[in-house]
Amino acid sequence: MLKGKRLAVLGAGKLGETLIRGLLDARAVDASRVTVTAARRERAEGLARELGLTASPSNREAAEAADLVLLSVKPQQVSGVLSEIAEGLRPSQLIISVAASVSTAFIEKRLGRPIPVIRAMPNTPALVKKGMTGIARGAHAEKQHLELARTIFDAVGRTVVVDEKHLDAITGLSASGPAFIYIVIESLAEGGVKVGLPRDLATELAAQTVLGSGAMVLETGEHPARLKDLVTTPAGCTIDGILELEDGGLRVTLIKAVVRATQRAKELLET
Repeated sequence: MLKGKRLAVLGAGKLGETLIRGLLDARAVDASRVTVTAARRERAEGLARELGLTASPSNREAAEAADLVLLSVKPQQVSGVLSEIAEGLRPSQLIISVAASVSTAFIEKRLGRPIPVIRAMPNTPALVKKGMTGIARGAHAEKQHLELARTIFDAVGRTVVVDEKHLDAITGLSASGPAFIYIVIESLAEGGVKVGLPRDLATELAAQTVLGSGAMVLETGEHPARLKDLVTTPAGCTIDGILELEDGGLRVTLIKAVVRATQRAKELLET
């Protein structure tokens, strides 16, 4: 759906670069039709040289020439960027924002005209095309706009379409979640070291175990509790380990981590 479309990525940091690379690898866009901007001009120019893109010193110029505009800047920078580009935008364009906590209503108000807006929340495993992204449409976006946005994020992982009211929770769960899981992996590996495994081996075992467990949930469609029960044989070693997890409060701690991260996501635009 993106073939022939011109894409402007405003704020081509790590996430913007990840999305561009994913689209290029999937052959979803032509490099010659992608324009990037960045806070540091040399960053945009370096990326353009490497990938065959166009670097622009102006957010407004990049946006005016595009069919799709990807806002990939910090939440606190969104208002300023919108003020810079709003006057030159057209209702035929599509704005996709990956700025946490910034609502489509906030963007639409600052654009001052009925331009389609999609809000998205990807996560960092998009770097290895294992990302998870939630997308929601604003007041002026239609089904075809959702499909265009989905094409972008499907290039770097899985995508779900949700009501916008869920996006702060998605930020707290799947956007912040990788950090929580890295702690789990690190802790499992430390446990392996404690019982005699070399650290590199323990880390590989822990990481692949987490990867495989996630795949089991997604590919079988089984509830995680059901899959847990299949591993937990009567009087076996797994139930002893689970008792330690419950005694240590792992379950409640992870729940509280998601809740707190969600609460923080609601505040980002204000700080």
